[in-house]
Amino acid sequence: MDWLANGNLASFIDAYGYWAVAGVIALESTGLPLPGEAFLIAAALYAGSTHQLNIVLVILAAFLGAAIGASIGFAIGREIGFRLLVRYGSHLGLTERRMKLGQYLFWRHGRKVVFFARFVPILRALAAVLAGVTRMDWSRFTIANVSGAAAWAILYGLAAYGLGDEIKRLSGPVGMASALIGIVGVVLGIIFIRRHEERLADEAERKFPGPLARPKRKRT
Repeated sequence: MDWLANGNLASFIDAYGYWAVAGVIALESTGLPLPGEAFLIAAALYAGSTHQLNIVLVILAAFLGAAIGASIGFAIGREIGFRLLVRYGSHLGLTERRMKLGQYLFWRHGRKVVFFARFVPILRALAAVLAGVTRMDWSRFTIANVSGAAAWAILYGLAAYGLGDEIKRLSGPVGMASALIGIVGVVLGIIFIRRHEERLADEAERKFPGPLARPKRKRT
């Protein structure tokens, strides 16, 4: 969270206000490695200390940036990422059976993944793209995306606004704990899938019988 102590960040927020918050968070949510959470916290601190920004509008900007950016990331994953995976996945050991398994897992657990990933560094930037690549149902994704973005923006925005500079001391341990929980969860999930891959793949085949749905080629 060194970003919070960086004067350039405050200057950037002072110059561009709500657009800075929404823009950076939106770009992060599409899959880019940007400090969206730091921007939200910094903007909330700025609103509380200077009152030149309205905390309600800061939270609204963060919510819209997160929700819209993740929707774009989902579309990129669904239209571009899936095509690349179909074409080159076999070189990475991703057989059609394993790709169906990914679709099945996101069909079952995608809403939880999209919602809770919003609170975990790195996963926050990747969850929407992964949901798109695995062809998660759009309506399911949208519900999880919007609710997760709202909960995240309200929780972090109000916490930073209410706690003031104390959030700088707490943000480090909280961020590390969130990252650790996310890593442990991913590792345990991978271990579980590897141990039960055949059974889960059979369930995926029953849910999505037939050949893997492939993107249609554009006619020339």
